[in-house]
Amino acid sequence: MKRIGILTSGGDCPGMNAAIRSAVRTALYEGMEPYGIYSGYKGLIEGIIEPLASKDVANSIHKGGTFLRSARSLEFKTEEGQKKAVENAAKFGIEGFVVIGGDGSLTGAKALSDKYGLKVVGLPGSIDNDMYGTDMSIGVDTALNTIVNCIDMINDTASSHDRTFLIEVMGRNSGYLAMTAAVSVGAEAVIIPEVPYSLESIISKIKVRYMEGKSRSIVIVAEGAGSAYDFGKAFSLIGGFETRITVLGHLQRGGSPTHFDRILATRLGMAAVQKLKAGESGVMIGLQNTQVVSTPFEQVLSTKKTLPQNLLDMVEILH
Repeated sequence: MKRIGILTSGGDCPGMNAAIRSAVRTALYEGMEPYGIYSGYKGLIEGIIEPLASKDVANSIHKGGTFLRSARSLEFKTEEGQKKAVENAAKFGIEGFVVIGGDGSLTGAKALSDKYGLKVVGLPGSIDNDMYGTDMSIGVDTALNTIVNCIDMINDTASSHDRTFLIEVMGRNSGYLAMTAAVSVGAEAVIIPEVPYSLESIISKIKVRYMEGKSRSIVIVAEGAGSAYDFGKAFSLIGGFETRITVLGHLQRGGSPTHFDRILATRLGMAAVQKLKAGESGVMIGLQNTQVVSTPFEQVLSTKKTLPQNLLDMVEILH
């Protein structure tokens, strides 16, 4: 394999640039020609493709987002769009792909591999940490550090005013960010989609904490469990105490990647190129028990990742 294409797709996350940098420099070391595909599958369809040299990824490992940019492409979901993408790959002489993104991105990667016989290796880039086949996805650690830092600051003002703060974090259908952040900041309660909850029980617990002399309460809500604004109305009606709502939103996706995310992205980017060179395809490269491993796309996309039971137990005990 002499020429590979690298693209980022779906939601951006810190560490994507580190993964691109690693893939580019590994490809050059292995005697390959790396090409950057801009704006994800949309760019592959439109032929927005350029060769990448070592200097093009210099001074990028510490930057958030993705310099290759990202976009969601409805056209790529159609057979016509996929054929355009495959034609452009042939036009540029691209023999293999490194695709960095979430489950939607890897669904597209699987189509290129299964339907058109292209060599494709995927990397998990999603702050939700909901992808099967890896203990941690690229960007998760940075997002968690951002969440914890924000809640620590909110804690200061919450303590000063004897208030309850409901803080909504990302996670779509996964409560991983909310649950781990709740442990890290010492929240009074956490609401996640995977575990049944009772607002009455949470409110009762908060009232007890106030009677015990606690000066503030923090409740973290995963967006997949519902809106913090709706929960806030219920807290005011049922609990009768003052609440404030904070939705952290897209700032969780931004920022300079942490040391962990830089190393993780670098390891996975290097492994992806080496797997392509060895002829492996149709797999996602992930981290399991500190080891870099390959998992077939079919398994990644068809298996639901569950929250670690020991973490669920920890939340139950500490909250």
